[in-house]
Amino acid sequence: QLQFVESGGGSVQPGGSLRLSCAASGFTLDYLAIGWFRQAPGKEREGVSCISSSSGRSTYYVDSVKGRFTISRDGARNTLYLEMNSLKPEDTAVYYCRGVLACDSYLRGFGSWGQGTQVTVSS
Repeated sequence: QLQFVESGGGSVQPGGSLRLSCAASGFTLDYLAIGWFRQAPGKEREGVSCISSSSGRSTYYVDSVKGRFTISRDGARNTLYLEMNSLKPEDTAVYYCRGVLACDSYLRGFGSWGQGTQVTVSS
């Protein structure tokens, strides 16, 4: 069974940085397209970024995070990362990772959600 455990969230000031991790089990991450999603208070969950399987090597970012966030994976650790720089208060949300059917702007996820990791950006 495919499972994800997210970590690395925290509280930072605007302009700060965080690196989120998503440890996968039950599947080899290299064979899977996978994405990061987030849900801000009072808002619907939205797709943030994705990376194709290692054979595809393509990435996608929603416009609001382009140039600030970087998605990557470590096959040896079976872990996905999201490097977040120049954080803004509007990035405040619970962040989740999930498998996606394809890495594209639709970010169609599948499988269960993990517990997520909270990111708070505030002065």
